[in-house]
Amino acid sequence: MSESRSSDLRAQALAIYGKTHDQLDAIMREGTAPSFDSLLGWEFDGLNVGAIPGLLGIRKFRKGFYKGSARTAFGPEPFIQGYNTPIRSNPIDQPHVAQPSESSPKRFGFYRVHPSALNPEFSRYPNALLLDYGLGANGLDPSRFLRDYLVQVTPENPDILLGKAYLDLGLVHPFAGFFILRRQQQHTFAG
Repeated sequence: MSESRSSDLRAQALAIYGKTHDQLDAIMREGTAPSFDSLLGWEFDGLNVGAIPGLLGIRKFRKGFYKGSARTAFGPEPFIQGYNTPIRSNPIDQPHVAQPSESSPKRFGFYRVHPSALNPEFSRYPNALLLDYGLGANGLDPSRFLRDYLVQVTPENPDILLGKAYLDLGLVHPFAGFFILRRQQQHTFAG
């Protein structure tokens, strides 16, 4: 991806970052689900919205999407899969740098990606994809409780995505936060 295109996407993501909770929720309701093809083989740099992620040092992250064998023997189909990569903590307008390094990034917090309408328990945004960490075979990792909805901010632009995270605590599903993704780079990870 060219440097000017990357800078343009960074500016678009930062503009969304400054929106209010109500404005972000409106985008979630009006957005469209990204196609599997627009996600497969790509990594997206992410920003968690709000003060708490900054205090916890988890403001920045990276998500990747791939097609591979199911990590669990059950779950909705069709699906693709994904992972998270930790990013060095630096100002939000600075480049994302994978940990421990760009050449050897850690991959964790795996999830199954499918249309949210296929999961009656998590169909709050039927226009979205659902990133289901409970189907990612994450063992004791706390990420197993996450359920993220994901939409394209505008139908014509698959490079900027908005997510809304919830926790699956059995009978209750508390809101955990919004996040913004912007297309960054291709990858060859296949699980």
